[in-house]
Amino acid sequence: MYSSILAVSLTGLLGLVAAQNTNVNPVTGIQGNATTVENNPPGMVYTATLPTTEFFNPSDPRGNVKGSVAAVASSSGIGVDFQVSFSNLPTSGGPFLYHIHAFPVAADGNCTSTLGHLDPFIRGETPGCNSSLPQTCQVGDLSGKYGKITSDPFLATYTDDFASTLPGIGAFFGNRSITLHFANTTRLTCANFTLSSAATSSGGSSSSNSSATTSAPLTQTSAPLQVTGLGAGSSTTASLAVLFGAMTVALLL
Repeated sequence: MYSSILAVSLTGLLGLVAAQNTNVNPVTGIQGNATTVENNPPGMVYTATLPTTEFFNPSDPRGNVKGSVAAVASSSGIGVDFQVSFSNLPTSGGPFLYHIHAFPVAADGNCTSTLGHLDPFIRGETPGCNSSLPQTCQVGDLSGKYGKITSDPFLATYTDDFASTLPGIGAFFGNRSITLHFANTTRLTCANFTLSSAATSSGGSSSSNSSATTSAPLTQTSAPLQVTGLGAGSSTTASLAVLFGAMTVALLL
């Protein structure tokens, strides 16, 4: 009899744990998943315009990729609206990638000076970005979240909830850069974001307490630590395990 009661209790526990796990998003960053920034200063417009000279092949007779990335916070301060425009792309080597990188382009135009992707939650580049769960991707992985460059010209508009126009937090990109890559991740060209329109007002409080406050761009190591698994639901699962364990012991006594 006792063994039957124990078996039923364990079966119920496993069923609840399985159900709990299906409702929890994976957590991919050491500091958790990216959080929505709600206090972006409205009216702050940042634009990165590509240079005339290509970094990868400066003697290319076709010249560099043409285009820009412009970003402005919504009037509510929640999210940043991006407008992306690229043309004159190489005829091979795609689909091309583009990201916000952690550092600005050096004065000599060397795109390697931008270092890694903007990644304030320390996610790393693997596993690859799941576009259906953008909060689990690197903040700077724009093509991972919203699509690679697959046409010429390439135009895209979207709102990203995790980048920020608010100086001083890790998701701020106004003092950073945009970098285009070949499909094999070789760097093709890059440009710095610059402030092209000043804010008229400041936002309220942020819902994010995980973006690190910093006066300089964040660095990313070549092999960042990875944390994968379940998020907030893990504590609930543990509580269920304790509860069913207690019930089982009580029934056996």
